[in-house]
Amino acid sequence: MSNDCLFCRIVAKEVDADIVHDSSEVLAFRDINPAAPTHVLVIPKRHIASANELSDADGHLLVDLFQTMASVSATAGLEGGHRIVTNVGHDAGQSVHHLHFHVVGGRSLGWPPG
Repeated sequence: MSNDCLFCRIVAKEVDADIVHDSSEVLAFRDINPAAPTHVLVIPKRHIASANELSDADGHLLVDLFQTMASVSATAGLEGGHRIVTNVGHDAGQSVHHLHFHVVGGRSLGWPPG
């Protein structure tokens, strides 16, 4: 855990969040500034700065993260499709340096995204 990381503080229950999934390794909660009707952040509970910090040992965690994202999209009724996004680094728009995936849907999403 990183004391200066917002998402670590959410995992520690020091900061409130609208949690939609909570397991031993993964937490999912609604984004406070949603970009679509459904906008959920899915994070590992362990502090990992970004996708660049993942290692071979994290394969099980990635499975858990992607299964959680599938469950979130199914629960939200996103049968028509959804987008999964992760940003790596400042130039990509990463503002919280804790690995997180955005599950976005509930409306038609344009391309290119940014």
